[in-house]
Amino acid sequence: MKTLFLPNARPPRTTFALMVAGQAGLLLLLWLFYPLQLFPSLGDVLRALADLTTTQGLVPELWASMTTALQALGMATVLALLISYLTALPFFRPLAYAASKMRYLTLTGLTFFVALLVSSGHEVKLSVLTFATTVYLVTGMTAVMLGTTQQELDHARTLGLGEWRSFWEVVVLGKLADMLEVVRQNFAIIWTMITLVETLYQSEGGIGLLLYKQNRYLHLDGVVAIQLVILAAGAAQDYVFGLLRRVFFPYASLAAAR
Repeated sequence: MKTLFLPNARPPRTTFALMVAGQAGLLLLLWLFYPLQLFPSLGDVLRALADLTTTQGLVPELWASMTTALQALGMATVLALLISYLTALPFFRPLAYAASKMRYLTLTGLTFFVALLVSSGHEVKLSVLTFATTVYLVTGMTAVMLGTTQQELDHARTLGLGEWRSFWEVVVLGKLADMLEVVRQNFAIIWTMITLVETLYQSEGGIGLLLYKQNRYLHLDGVVAIQLVILAAGAAQDYVFGLLRRVFFPYASLAAAR
């Protein structure tokens, strides 16, 4: 137990799991027996969750949003990797710099112009989400590339590798684990924006539209239930990305403090 209160300590997994379960249970008990006046009770949220699942299609709506989010993430990852890797050539560095600054643009003003370029609501949603995710991914991926040290490149050169081969081995292959971490960290951005795009283009539904309807009619128990579902889905996806990183890049955690 002492390890739980020591800085930089790494308690056993069983101890840590019990600690997390205890804290979660305490929060649930507080929510159950001491609810806030403006916050729906745990019972109301569970009843709303059951109603949303059985009568309002919560699961299909979640699946529709998740497939759109994964499509946008895939397209954004490919674009961001391409733009980031091109920054190795000085000619393309202004492109990455401009893309990273575009993360300050608001989506509300962009959806109109995107709607003029594509033909369907799904393409509008996908295009907006892809653009918004790409500019954030470019920022993180470019930072990973700039973190490449001169020592790493010099080591590759001493092995007789040329500039292009050194770039491939050190930056492309050597930084894949860090690139996956950037993707994992920025996946949450899609979930924060999907409510906006699904509200503007309602033809395909989605959990964002369902959340908007609950909020519009002041069904706070339904709002909290949907938010918890989104939180759970996001946490599960976050865990999957972390698992993929450990499986495909086990060496990435070797340098971490123990």
